[in-house]
Amino acid sequence: MYKIKRNIYLSIRVLLCIMLLLSLAGCFELKEIDDIDFTTVKSGEYLGEDSNSLVSVKVSVEVEQPLVKSIKILEHDCGRGKKAESIIDSVISKQSLKVDAVSGATLSSNVILKAIENALKKGIHQ
Repeated sequence: MYKIKRNIYLSIRVLLCIMLLLSLAGCFELKEIDDIDFTTVKSGEYLGEDSNSLVSVKVSVEVEQPLVKSIKILEHDCGRGKKAESIIDSVISKQSLKVDAVSGATLSSNVILKAIENALKKGIHQ
């Protein structure tokens, strides 16, 4: 009888762990980053933000057509993803959102890129 109870408790624990892992799987999904042609963005300063359940970012993007001149991170709630902020240097130097994520900070890198994309979309010529 004791072995049956122990097996039932073990099965319940395993089931709960699986349910927890499945519920967390959606938290770590990376978002698709659109490849915006920076030359289509009007000169100006644009705010953008993005978040998921673990990371939130607010950025300011300054455009002097046809170039993105500067990107400032105004807010970044990231836990241990602070080093992802260096991705803005890659975006500015390549003048593209199609840059590699910062190793060890993939989720924060993705949210920063999405926030930049959201800012740039506000200035696209209609």
